[in-house]
Amino acid sequence: MKLTIELADEQQRALTAKAEAVGLPIERYAIDLIERDLRIEPVASPSAPPIWEAILDYSAQVSPDAFAALPSDGASQIDHYLYGHPKR
Repeated sequence: MKLTIELADEQQRALTAKAEAVGLPIERYAIDLIERDLRIEPVASPSAPPIWEAILDYSAQVSPDAFAALPSDGASQIDHYLYGHPKR
């Protein structure tokens, strides 16, 4: 469902300021307000594991030899390994 709301300039400024204060886009902040007011729990995909579990599952599938072959400076030289830039 798409909902369009007309706000007075003052209301829009106040809503924007509050959204920015918590680091959210105004649309997400407004949805959060509605969910809190209606006491609707955000819908999470029941089949999707938390990201940390997914990372652990994927890393468990990598052989120890493959981990050993990774460069030890991969994080600091990411531009070199991804884009071929000269090492710093």
